[in-house]
Amino acid sequence: MPKTVRHLFAASLFLLLAFFTVAAQEPAPKPTTAAEAPSRDTSFIDAEGTAHVTRVVPVPEALSPEARKSLGRAEPDQGPPQSLADRRKGTDAYTARAREEWVKICPVTIEDRTIGGVPVHVVTPPNIESGNHDRILLNLHGGGFNSDSGSYTESIPIASYTGMKVIAVLYRLAPEYPFPAAVDDSVAVYKELIKVYKPDHIVIYGTSAGAILTAEVAVKLKQLGLSEPAGLGIFSGMGDFARPGDSISMYALRGLSGHLDPPEKGAHDPQYVGSTDAKDPVLSPVFADLHGLPPTLFVTSGRDLLLSGTVNLHRAFVNAGVDARLVVFDALTHAFWYDPKMPEAIEANHMIADFIVKTLSNKPPAPEKAVK
Repeated sequence: MPKTVRHLFAASLFLLLAFFTVAAQEPAPKPTTAAEAPSRDTSFIDAEGTAHVTRVVPVPEALSPEARKSLGRAEPDQGPPQSLADRRKGTDAYTARAREEWVKICPVTIEDRTIGGVPVHVVTPPNIESGNHDRILLNLHGGGFNSDSGSYTESIPIASYTGMKVIAVLYRLAPEYPFPAAVDDSVAVYKELIKVYKPDHIVIYGTSAGAILTAEVAVKLKQLGLSEPAGLGIFSGMGDFARPGDSISMYALRGLSGHLDPPEKGAHDPQYVGSTDAKDPVLSPVFADLHGLPPTLFVTSGRDLLLSGTVNLHRAFVNAGVDARLVVFDALTHAFWYDPKMPEAIEANHMIADFIVKTLSNKPPAPEKAVK
């Protein structure tokens, strides 16, 4: 190595080590205090159209006391990002508590099984009516594709309120298993179910990552030439990994509270996307041929980080001629229907259940068979 190059390399290494030494000594950013919080609106729009804004947003009076209390929960706006290990540990603890809370008001039995080589929860309500024995619901849970926050919170109330059995798919997670692993696992379970149940006696639904996955699976089934289910439920999802929507720049997981970084350019959620083109029609169904997909219910909320993603995917369904319905709950945050203490969550789950029951109500019953 020439002497001059060696000197440059040594100098660069010294500067790099110095940078990390200083960075390591810097304290973590402190959360904004009440005294530091802005008390009036500000707005500056730059030449590119990027908004630099502050908004003081009261809680709407129409919300329940429980919802108002939830929105008032303290959430630090600064701090280091949570590690994946901590996220999964916290999510597992949350889902264990949520299972107990939901079962208190929605008694069900839960059995862990394997269908098509994929682990699942089989959630069964008591006293299934004879007309529902030939109907099955397929839940694809939320959790950011890297954890499981919804296999209980999404399946227990819906099984109870519909009086139908729910299969919650425990698909493989990113970043260890990026796209299309979750799609492949969900399709594998669906293929097994349609050996026993008529496709038009099945509804597929999910929240957040599971809502995204529901649309992805519907597109994949169409590509494979498999019969679509009777209906879809897309609750706080999106269908475009190439172009993040407006709301993801405005809201964090807890709406207007919590840490929020401006979105970076490039594909949304690169750990899930992996090496796939962000405009792949299965990964991003807004780029797919959506004609012929079954009736679909979309649900989101006014402070949902995936509000834009949900309404944009709904619009794509409508433009493709799909019977697609959209419900937006005012002021509430992402996947608020997970919370059994909130009246609006009970309302949303009953609304979802009502859609499922009505979607399947005109299907003639068939002899009951056991899931293999």
